[in-house]
Order: sequence, then structure tokens, then C-alpha cells
Amino acid sequence: MAEDYYQTLGVDRKASPAEIQKAYRKLARKYHPDMNPDDKSAKENFQKVQQAYDVLNDPEKRQKYDQYGSAFEQAGGAGPGWESFRGAGGPGGVDFDLNELFGGAGGPGGAAGFEEILRQFGGGRAGGGSAGGRRRGRAQPARTRGADVEHELPIPFTTSILGGEARLSVRRADGHVESITVKIKPGIADGKKMRLRGQGEESPNGGPPGDLLITIRVGHHPCFRRHGDDLEVSVPVTVGEAALGAKVDVPTPKGAITLKIPPGTSSGKRLRVKGMGAPHAEGAGHGDLYAEIQIVLPDSLDKESQDLVRQFEQRNPQTPRSALRW
Repeated sequence: MAEDYYQTLGVDRKASPAEIQKAYRKLARKYHPDMNPDDKSAKENFQKVQQAYDVLNDPEKRQKYDQYGSAFEQAGGAGPGWESFRGAGGPGGVDFDLNELFGGAGGPGGAAGFEEILRQFGGGRAGGGSAGGRRRGRAQPARTRGADVEHELPIPFTTSILGGEARLSVRRADGHVESITVKIKPGIADGKKMRLRGQGEESPNGGPPGDLLITIRVGHHPCFRRHGDDLEVSVPVTVGEAALGAKVDVPTPKGAITLKIPPGTSSGKRLRVKGMGAPHAEGAGHGDLYAEIQIVLPDSLDKESQDLVRQFEQRNPQTPRSALRW
């Protein structure tokens, strides 16, 4: 069955242009592919909503749709006009009056003439064709596209890695504030721009609405840092753990892991954990996690501990600054 554009937008057949635009905005947000990355049917539904809006938002297309249905574009209006049937004879012309085939207005039995039949099909215009068809040759004023709206959206660091939802408030040109929920893809980076089509300002003269352009601003994390799709975290360890080796728990986006610290690990050493970084926003896979070791000393040492450190220094002489030069 042919698609019912009014039913697609969920509006009455007598809906005003403002009601049609309001319904379109709501459904465009609901089915927008960027907001439904895991829903394969969202794109198809979004295209149906867009097609219905393109017709019902255009006064001339809407008039033809109301008269002829969704096949109005193939129908081309009300069909050939009266002039194309009633020729003057000669090559290519018609040398008889079709009005005579159907009977004139004053013909036998009072039957309505062919011209009257065309008037009924043509929306009351004798001479054939709908009003829209007669205006086809006239230049229509161009409908202006609505303005785009730019907005910055701050999100937590963890949301940029794991994905989720974020809400933003957009102040429209008429002063009212609209709340919009945006789906955040896992792995989105700071400065990334998202485009929500049809969510900008409305057109001043019935054209398509503009788009909403969102710039992502990722907040800082107290422990983790991001470099491309790799993550970096500082892992504090004791002197004993660094000197003798140890197994320590480290948090990651996928949950806590056990990290093995090799014996004799110095402060600043970076240990790589493959696949525990940020997910690739444009494809499968993840970056890596780099754990940077930081040796933490007690705030103060008692005399016995100091003596043990001196003994350690004497038994393990080092020249750690031998390569330090200007």
C-alpha cells in the first residue's frame, strides 16, 4: 500500500505547517542515524519521515498529494488540459469536438459536457489541469533553508571512552529552550563535530530546517590521559614493589586488571597493556594502555630505616646521572 505521509508524521490531514514542522523535528530526532548507531531500521524510518516532510511542508506538493495521493508526481497534476483534446484540425490536430462525444451542457438528457467533467477533475477550473498544473511554468520563489545552530557539548572523560548519552539545551530563535538527548559513540575525541540534520532553526518561508552542529568537549580525568586512541595512567608503587617486583591492580575501561611489575623497575618506566585503550571511533579494535611507574617514598624515615638505605646504597653503587649533559 502507498505510504500515508500524514500517518508517517503522526499528524491530522488538516495540520498546520507549524504542527507539521514540530512533528518532523520530534521524529527526526527519534530516528536520526547518528542517534541510533546500533538500530539498522532507524535510517529507513528517518528517510520515510524526511520524504513525508518534503511533501507536506511544500504547499503546492501538499495540495497535489491531497488530490492525487503519493503518485501525484507521476500523475503530473490533473492530466492533459482541455486545449490538448480540442484541436483546430490539420496535422497533429483534432478535427472534432470531444464535447460532442459526452453531450453538451444543453444536449439530450441534460448530460454534463466534457468540459464540465474536466472542470470537476481539475478542481473547478474549466480548461483542464489543477491550479498547481497551470502554475507549473511560473517561477516559484526560492524557499530559504533554516539557519544552522552551533553548540558545544561538554562530556565526562569516561563517557568519551565508553560512550553513552548526554543532554544539551538549545535556545531557539523565538526564545524557547529545547532539551535534546544525544547519543555519544564510544571513543569520540575532544573537538569532534557531530551533525544532527534538521535540528537547526526553522526556515522563515517553509524551506527545510537547518542542522545542529555539535562540538564535543571532553573533560579531564584525575588519573588517565589520552593520546590518540592510547591511554596513559600513572601507577604508584612502593620501593619494595619496584625493587623486588610485584603484581598490582590497575583500573582500565574494561575493568581492573593485574599488572606485573618486573623486579628492578625504575620510576618512569612505561609498561604496555595491549587493547586496553580507547575504542577506535571509526572502526573495530582499541588502542593500548601505558602504565607509567612512579616510586613513592614515605614522608619520613626513622633512624633504623635510614641506616638500611645507606647499607643498600653501599651494597648497590650506581651512577644514574652519568649521561646527564648540557
